Amino acid sequence: MAFMLMAITLFFVLAGMFVLVFRFSGLKESATLLEEKNAMLLVTKLANSPEFSCGEAFGSNRINCIDADKVMMLKENAAKYVGFWGVAEIQIRKIYPNEGDIICTTANYENCGVIEVFSKEINSLPPVSNFVSLCKKDSYNEEIYDKCELARLMVSSEDKG
Repeated sequence: MAFMLMAITLFFVLAGMFVLVFRFSGLKESATLLEEKNAMLLVTKLANSPEFSCGEAFGSNRINCIDADKVMMLKENAAKYVGFWGVAEIQIRKIYPNEGDIICTTANYENCGVIEVFSKEINSLPPVSNFVSLCKKDSYNEEIYDKCELARLMVSSEDKG
């Protein structure tokens, strides 16, 4: 009788462990998918956030418009935003006109192709991106005009695996 009770108990313990292993087998993958989804939501919110958006600076309130001058100043103060967004990297890459892979600084701001707003030295997932307008004030023959270029806002989340 005692042997039978131990066998039944062992059976239920093994069955319970099997159910737990089966239930939690996709936990790591679902956590990665959740991180990617959060990064995609963040990409769409970033373009319209006060730190990035054009606002009323270019005549009207534009959607998915990033003020390049704001972003360059944000890049200079990126250390203050280390934990603010909860991502590994934020990058803006100009698509048209294509300036190549030249990293933007305050010295070569006019002729560059990539603005690295924020970057942590950690393992990160592939970036999630969205197309945006990258606008700034420019001048030609002493006349100021709005110069807008096509760009991609790219966000990489942390790889926790």
